[in-house]
Amino acid sequence: MKHFLNALLLSLTFSTSAHGAENAHWSAAWTAVPDSPGPALTAQTIRQVVRTSIAGSKVRIRLSNLYGTTPVTLGPVHLGAHAGGAQVQAGTDHPLTFAGKQTVTIATGDSVLSDSVDMQVPALRNLVVSIYLPQQIGVSTIHGAGMQTAFMTTAGDLTAAQSFSAEQTDDSRYFLTDVEVLPALASRTFVVLGDSITDGIGSANDSNARWTDALATRLQGDPRLASIAVVNAGIAGNRLLNDAAEPFVGPSALSRFKRDVLDKPGVHWVLVHEGINDITAAQMLTAAKDQVSAAQIIGGMQTMTARARKNGVKVWGGTLLPFEGTQRFYSEAAEAKRQAVNAWIRSPGAFDAVVDFDLALRDPVHPGRLQPDFDSGDHLHPNEAGYRMMANASDLRLLVAQPQPSDGGRKTIPAGSAAGR
Repeated sequence: MKHFLNALLLSLTFSTSAHGAENAHWSAAWTAVPDSPGPALTAQTIRQVVRTSIAGSKVRIRLSNLYGTTPVTLGPVHLGAHAGGAQVQAGTDHPLTFAGKQTVTIATGDSVLSDSVDMQVPALRNLVVSIYLPQQIGVSTIHGAGMQTAFMTTAGDLTAAQSFSAEQTDDSRYFLTDVEVLPALASRTFVVLGDSITDGIGSANDSNARWTDALATRLQGDPRLASIAVVNAGIAGNRLLNDAAEPFVGPSALSRFKRDVLDKPGVHWVLVHEGINDITAAQMLTAAKDQVSAAQIIGGMQTMTARARKNGVKVWGGTLLPFEGTQRFYSEAAEAKRQAVNAWIRSPGAFDAVVDFDLALRDPVHPGRLQPDFDSGDHLHPNEAGYRMMANASDLRLLVAQPQPSDGGRKTIPAGSAAGR
């Protein structure tokens, strides 16, 4: 299968995150963007499973109270290796602290980063984060489409338990938004900013079968690329230009761009795969602001690319997938917008690189539709084979870097030749 990446390569320079000097050597390894106010919760232990995209010798996590209506106290919090279900691998449990304390109170709308803990974490390893909520709260902070089982029990603080019987499970993420690691070598982070297709809708829960997971696996298969982290900043139901309005979810990609992309430790690239929900919103919503044009979507992408480039981040664009056959979303006018946006994404200079997902997954007989072999069944989201195809659509040679300097300073990666579609 030939590659579908059309790159306009410039010199790539290593840059550190906007977090500051303390993050010069840390890397984002996993992300779940907080996107919604969650349900009221009683006092309980919540155990969640995450998969790191790169290896590290130290770990820290971020917890969020972004959507809470009052300060929330969390803790104790424990970290360990996953042994299946709600079980932690024996001998891997590590208590986490926050400014040296086992509990932390997070202000309304704020987030906190834990202290680091010494722990050898391989790449592509499932970890378990167990959080104790000591008292009832009215509104939690969640990432709605976690695509991973969370295990919940009201039997007290069981964060240090090797296993417990869950009274309830959920597939959302609670409070936990980031896992960061300290790699052995200087690392770089590849952020994917997107909607439900990035979030992995259409793949099975607990399978780590999103296209970003498949991309991380590809990177780990090449020793030259194993220091590149992949983090998923997708929100199912997200739009590029407008904030949440039922059935759409989360702050707009433009408004969250700094937090979810530019502020990630070690960010070097961002791939933008947004816009299809802006198009379909016109079929479902009546407000004037929701009737966006192709030109407005393109303008939003231009704003985003300018912000990324200003911060030394290379920005890639992903063409929008076909969606003919969907009952609620498709129309000839919507398809015309998609074609116009894709034509601009493919145009020289629009992005530093283009991944032509449309070309990779569309039905060659009916190009307005997904290939049946890649369709999850709703004619909008790929299945797991489709997500693997999305990961395979990128020419990873374009990510190969010369060895990074040991002091974590700036390093220029020579420009290469563009790969054809």
